[in-house]
Amino acid sequence: MTQKLEIDLGGKRIIIETGLLAKQAAGSVTVSCGETVVLVAVTSRKSTEVRDFFPLTCDYREQTSAAGKIPGGFFKREGRPSEREILVSRLIDRSIRPLFPDDFTDEVQIVSFVFSADQENDPDILSVIGASCGVLLSGLPVASPVGCIRIGKIGERFIVNPTISELDSSDLNLVLSGTENSLVMLEGWAKEISENVFIEAVKTGFECVQPLVKTISQWKTDTVYQSTCVNIDQQMNDSVASFINDKMKSIWMYPEKKQRNEFYDSMFEELKTSCSEEKHAELKLIFKKNLEKTIRETILFSGKRFDGRKPDDVRDIECRIGLLPRTHGSSLFTRGQTQCIASVTLGTKHDQQIIDGLFEETSKRFMLHYNFPPFSVGETGPIRAPSRREIGHGALAERSLQPLIPAEDIFPYTIRIVANILESNGSSSMATVCASSLALMDGGIPLKRHVAGIALGMIKEGERYILLTDIAGEEDHVGDLDLKIAGTSVGITGFQMDVKTTEFSWNILSEAVMQSKQARDKILGIMNSAIKEPRPEISKYAPRIVSLKVSPDKIGLIIGGGGKTIRKIIEETGAEIDIEDDGTVSIYSTEMENCQKAVDRIKSMVEEPEVDRIYEGTVTRIFNFGAMVKFLNDQEGLVHISELAPYRVNKVEDVVNIGEKIKVKFIGFDEQGRANLSRKQALTPEEIEKEKQKSSKYPSHRYEKPTQKPHRKY
Repeated sequence: MTQKLEIDLGGKRIIIETGLLAKQAAGSVTVSCGETVVLVAVTSRKSTEVRDFFPLTCDYREQTSAAGKIPGGFFKREGRPSEREILVSRLIDRSIRPLFPDDFTDEVQIVSFVFSADQENDPDILSVIGASCGVLLSGLPVASPVGCIRIGKIGERFIVNPTISELDSSDLNLVLSGTENSLVMLEGWAKEISENVFIEAVKTGFECVQPLVKTISQWKTDTVYQSTCVNIDQQMNDSVASFINDKMKSIWMYPEKKQRNEFYDSMFEELKTSCSEEKHAELKLIFKKNLEKTIRETILFSGKRFDGRKPDDVRDIECRIGLLPRTHGSSLFTRGQTQCIASVTLGTKHDQQIIDGLFEETSKRFMLHYNFPPFSVGETGPIRAPSRREIGHGALAERSLQPLIPAEDIFPYTIRIVANILESNGSSSMATVCASSLALMDGGIPLKRHVAGIALGMIKEGERYILLTDIAGEEDHVGDLDLKIAGTSVGITGFQMDVKTTEFSWNILSEAVMQSKQARDKILGIMNSAIKEPRPEISKYAPRIVSLKVSPDKIGLIIGGGGKTIRKIIEETGAEIDIEDDGTVSIYSTEMENCQKAVDRIKSMVEEPEVDRIYEGTVTRIFNFGAMVKFLNDQEGLVHISELAPYRVNKVEDVVNIGEKIKVKFIGFDEQGRANLSRKQALTPEEIEKEKQKSSKYPSHRYEKPTQKPHRKY
């Protein structure tokens, strides 16, 4: 039996259907908006072991057939997930995971396929909505359905559920997930908007998501999911809780992360001696839950943090630039026990990343790649392809910096940043933002100002809560909030928030955002003391790029027949040349001298003649009324017989001959756009005197200037 729900979201109709496709899944729906259609299927498998984590897997896939396209390249089939597919998969995960109970450990998989895609309605929001519906229909024990919406801002007006084309002119791209009572997830970018505008945008999004949540809630299912429950030994739980409470009184003796981890390990090893080996898995689960509970209570009720900081304190920061001599820009940013080294590489248009997915093919000229090796947290492990986490953190840092990257017509380089985390104890993505901003300025990229980032956390029990600035890894793990905000001294550029509690009020959000601004301003001050403005020149090892504009009708002249002319310029100058359809010419070389040679050649080819300017020319044809002269970029112009010499000329050959090189002055175009030239006006006084002496041999010559006659057609 099929069911259908419809809702208006920002003036666009969202249709949700179930009962037709993928009926063997525990819950499946299709969600459509315009001509975009996604299928979301939810399945689960009961746990057969004691776990201390929730194995939720979210997979979003875009099939190019949805847009009427065939994959490019040699293999005409979709392969491993693209960066966008991974980011949308994370978006679904972060929206759905907080809805499950803390002790739920059964395996759950959510799969979203894009079956149809227009060029206006993005399937990412529809996939989150479909995931919420699918989970609800499956009977899985979620606290509430979740809705998802995107908010844009054009001028002073917020746009609900904007189209892809509307986002192109938007100052904000905010994606929000929420339940009936609380925010769940935020992410996006902004063009330096104020904190007040940001909060207002979040409120607008939360209000607009409420009708969606209520509509989804209409679907009831008779399915009752019987989850696998681990029966906790209550006596063991009470004993472990008492043991931890007693031991944690000395936690203040261990301000360093490594010291505390060793302290926790020693506690667990001591507990293991009190029970049989068969009970160790259960003991580990009980120990972890009670330790987290005790850490939360200790911080919340003492108002102090284990490393000695106050709630709004930022760890000590050190900034260095120019560490890596051969890179085009580099920096080292250290904040407490989190350290990031970033390097900048400048490239040409050929180095841009081509993005060919569901939408129109585009290219990226700014890329940030984030790496998190296992040694950064003192662990061993394989180093393989980037993980989902690495891709997500890199994308957050990239979109936080993107609004400050100069336009291509100002700085025509492709920019790649590689950020390597060397140490990590919380908020490595925000350290990446800071390190990257420093490296960009060290590389001479003309940023208007620095971008810095900070992460905030929260611990909340009932009405009591504490906001923690610059959270360490341990505080992030046990806390109820992970709010990352990046921006400049002017406003916010990037953000990401994950809420783990259903009791998150607007007052807390406002307080957290303002507290993040204070910390960001402090970090920006330290960064400015290291380097306040971009270096005046780019690295000597970076390629040189020169751009110039020519008339589109001159492109053929530069390229030549079969590309002969442009290949000759490239060969003779050693520079690479790209020409766009609009007449933009980009010239690349490792040496500025080579670029300048190519510029001079191209300018000479497309240069338009200036009135009264003298040019070198070659006589190509002779008529009884004058001579045709090739000058400036192989253009031809007529030197009328009356303009050949400062005397009357009876025969053109008396003055010039074919193949002779002469100086001519350009005197303008005629009504048909043909060039008129003058030899006599190009002569110097000395040359005129010589011409007079020469003309005395020919009595028929007159020295007075003859009456100008109309040019004959040629």
